[in-house]
Amino acid sequence: MVRSTRCIPRWMTLSGLAVAILLLAGCYEEMSDVRVYDPGVYKGAEDPLMEISGTEELHEELAQRFQAVQTDR
Repeated sequence: MVRSTRCIPRWMTLSGLAVAILLLAGCYEEMSDVRVYDPGVYKGAEDPLMEISGTEELHEELAQRFQAVQTDR
């Protein structure tokens, strides 16, 4: 009795290996991209709106916008 053994063709093996390498390469992360966070410390870019936050001019503008929207209800 002769048993036939079925082998995966070489091109399929190499194709599968190439796909696996490409997929794993997408998971690579540079060590310089890692950010270390400290609690309570903001390390991002400065927010330009923080300069006008809390000013009387901003409160007046927001109050006018609120009145414009809420008076039609």
